[in-house]
Amino acid sequence: MAYKRDYYEVLGVSRGASEDEVKKAFRRLARQYHPDVSKAADAEDRFKEINEAYEVLSDPDKRSTYDRFGHAGLEGRLGGGAYSPFGDITDIFESFLGGMAGTATRRGPQRGADLRYNLTITFEEAVFGCEKDIEVPRWQTCGTCRGSGSEPGTQPARCPLCNGTGEVRRVQRSIFGQFVNVVICDRCQGEGRVITSPCPECRGRRQVRVTKKIRVTVPAGVDDGNQMRLTGEGEPGTWGGPPGNLYVVLSIKKHRLFRREGNDILYDLKLNFAQAALGDEVVVPTVDGPVKLSIPPGTQHGKVFFLREKGVPYVHSSRRGDQQVHVQVVTPTELTEEQRRLFAELAKTLGHEVVPQDERRFFDKVKDAFGV
Repeated sequence: MAYKRDYYEVLGVSRGASEDEVKKAFRRLARQYHPDVSKAADAEDRFKEINEAYEVLSDPDKRSTYDRFGHAGLEGRLGGGAYSPFGDITDIFESFLGGMAGTATRRGPQRGADLRYNLTITFEEAVFGCEKDIEVPRWQTCGTCRGSGSEPGTQPARCPLCNGTGEVRRVQRSIFGQFVNVVICDRCQGEGRVITSPCPECRGRRQVRVTKKIRVTVPAGVDDGNQMRLTGEGEPGTWGGPPGNLYVVLSIKKHRLFRREGNDILYDLKLNFAQAALGDEVVVPTVDGPVKLSIPPGTQHGKVFFLREKGVPYVHSSRRGDQQVHVQVVTPTELTEEQRRLFAELAKTLGHEVVPQDERRFFDKVKDAFGV
């Protein structure tokens, strides 16, 4: 078996060295002995030895095994793919070379941008669904040049800067030597061709601004803030890419009678004292039309009646919420003399003495005088 140097010796650190000390030593030696930098005859062997030592000493489990059993304890465990030292080498060279060495990616198909449209509908349209025609301003592939950007009958020419490759190679020098940086051609933007005779319609942009009319089907039961996605109705893609999507965001107008709580519709029913005390049969409006509702005697303020299946449908379902009828017993603010007399008689029968209006005014003056 070939002789192997102690890994601590290879990196030049003590056995009690911390993880940061091991990493710093590895980076320093890696820069020194990298085959692309060092001219030493044994640079490649030293570089492999440094990587192997760092693979062990940077892994707590492998380092513990090595400390106990030496090289014999690691036979068959190295090169298992748990660690790739070249990631650190890449970091080193990126930090020193500033990203000078690299390759450019030529422009490929790109998906079009998504669009948003705000659509306002009525309360009833949200409940039952509707169809709306909307007009969306967007870009569209030019019909004159069919997206080529060139005047019909002409063809784009080969880019003189990159000679049709779409890439430009630039040589840069650094302390480590000469490097070739491959970037996208600025002249043709990576396409390899340039337009010499622009289309008169789109002026070489390949797209024109249009307003497209689209029919939107709003399902029953939608709520304020819901959005619908219309696939492929966004901006067109570039370089053969797919179009984006159109997102229709819904805004629902307030109703003069109804409120919404989830899939339930809320309605405030105003009753007078007589209706609440004696009971009555009233007509309640719903989104489906008027419905009769029996008010039992002795109904209290705040009582809630439920009209089943008179609420908002669940989206893409046959189920519906309920309509909640909230009772509000209304106290009259102005009474005629006859009404006042009748209320006074009623109060007596209920055990409450009603103070005449003139006497009430007198007592109010006395309270004011004594600050009560």
